[in-house]
Amino acid sequence: MKLNIRKTFVISLAFFTISLAWTIYNTFVPVFLLGNEQINGLIKSSAVLGVIMTIDNFFGLIFQPFFGTLSDKTKTRFGRRMPFIIVGIPLAALFFSIIPFYNEIGALFSVDIRLIILMISVIGMNFFMSVYRAPATALMPDATPAGLRSRANGIITAMGGLGTIIAFSLGGKLFNINYRLPFIVGGAIMVVALIVLFIFHKEPDEPYSADEDGDTEKVDIGFLFGKNGQPSAISRTPSLLYMLLTVFFWYCGFECINAFFTLYCQEKFNILPGDATQMLAPMAVVFMICAFPAGYVGGKIGRKKSMIIGNAIVISSFLIIFMLKEHTYLSVLLGMGGVGWSLLTTNAYPAVAEMAPKGHTGLYTGYYYVFTFAASIVSPILYGLIVDLLKSQGYLFIFGGIMFMLGLVLLLKVRKQDIYHKKGFKTQIV
Repeated sequence: MKLNIRKTFVISLAFFTISLAWTIYNTFVPVFLLGNEQINGLIKSSAVLGVIMTIDNFFGLIFQPFFGTLSDKTKTRFGRRMPFIIVGIPLAALFFSIIPFYNEIGALFSVDIRLIILMISVIGMNFFMSVYRAPATALMPDATPAGLRSRANGIITAMGGLGTIIAFSLGGKLFNINYRLPFIVGGAIMVVALIVLFIFHKEPDEPYSADEDGDTEKVDIGFLFGKNGQPSAISRTPSLLYMLLTVFFWYCGFECINAFFTLYCQEKFNILPGDATQMLAPMAVVFMICAFPAGYVGGKIGRKKSMIIGNAIVISSFLIIFMLKEHTYLSVLLGMGGVGWSLLTTNAYPAVAEMAPKGHTGLYTGYYYVFTFAASIVSPILYGLIVDLLKSQGYLFIFGGIMFMLGLVLLLKVRKQDIYHKKGFKTQIV
């Protein structure tokens, strides 16, 4: 079997838009809320910031499985997944672009409703991203044989890394010029990516499945409890729950750093938000460069071993960062963390998709995102409370390290045979 790099690259544009938008969102919305020397903040509490930064994630938690499952059952002349992408990306880009205009829109009213305006635009953006995220992610396993999915996901993860690089480097520079520019330019890039995807990708009539001999395409599968005489997802494959909990703790560690990094750098190193954002660019560059090799490693030595190695690298880098007294080597250590994060994320989603019965890839993609969104809800709130109690942002990376340690413990419980392809494909890359 052969991996078509051109097709995989085109598919990856959907994930590229998600990574670009959310990186800009996670980096700059906390600054709008708490404020700095340039921007008047809307709130004062870090715990409240954590709550606000996660309200939008409830939409993902609720709607990801719904739209993932709906796309499994959808058949149109555009395909199963594309209708959701065609609707979701433009509307998400629209709401995303108006986020930084909360002052101008709020000035149209006689009372101060700037926070309400900001939250409406944030929720609108994230709802429409929920419409298309699970269907967009399912494009890859639909078009890729099971044995090639780690390598294909390496390309997609690399494109996600490119979106992050653009957000950190270009976004940081644009923010220093005008804080609205990252959102305007980011929204335009999302629409262009959709146009390219729509023109150059045609979904297969029959998607690939790791469970090609399965007979469950029309049968509903419950996560905790079985339906219609079918076993539940976690009783069918017990490793699924351990893998999803592993992903949950990884994203707890990652999302709190996404949400609080600029504030951490302001407090500990006295660095402006735009400059702090650009310091994350090396991590994104390393992540992008390592993504495809990480997929290759996953296909060569196994996904579980690859994720264990990546987990250990992230923990080590975070603990060293916690001990830093100055920011000289911060970018280098973040780059080291990017190596580990690429080994984790490149292999984690294919591991979950591998456990899906035939015809349920979108549903299992929804499961995957439920746990990542749950982490996005829990982690910033929990860490925000810790900041309010300790009166310091300085424990950000020790908190992240502890979350990744918990993820490693659960990963060790995942059975290797559950997360690697069931049939021995001879793989090639074209």
